Amino acid sequence: MARGGYGTGSGIPLRDRVRAGSGPTPELASAPAAVAGTDTSAHPSAPQSPARHCWVTVPIDGPQARPGLLLEWRQVERGRWEGRVVYAAELRPGRWSLVEEWVPAELLAPP
Repeated sequence: MARGGYGTGSGIPLRDRVRAGSGPTPELASAPAAVAGTDTSAHPSAPQSPARHCWVTVPIDGPQARPGLLLEWRQVERGRWEGRVVYAAELRPGRWSLVEEWVPAELLAPP
């Protein structure tokens, strides 16, 4: 994999590459409203993103809630949702790591 495995590239800068149909997914529209909502009044010109701030109420490293970034929703059973979340956790004493996991919606809270 010469040059990082990216080949010759298409001449389009990475910041300008967008997947076709990359707008909000139908799952986000019908996801649990408590965390799915967003306030765009702070940055009205910001592009819409499916990512949302949230709180992981029961993180992997203990009982203290952690701020996280909700990336997407999935429905695992009828009426039951999970969110794919990224957050920092202290996995070893004094050493923090980035955790990405599917968390039940009831363990996520809005900011």
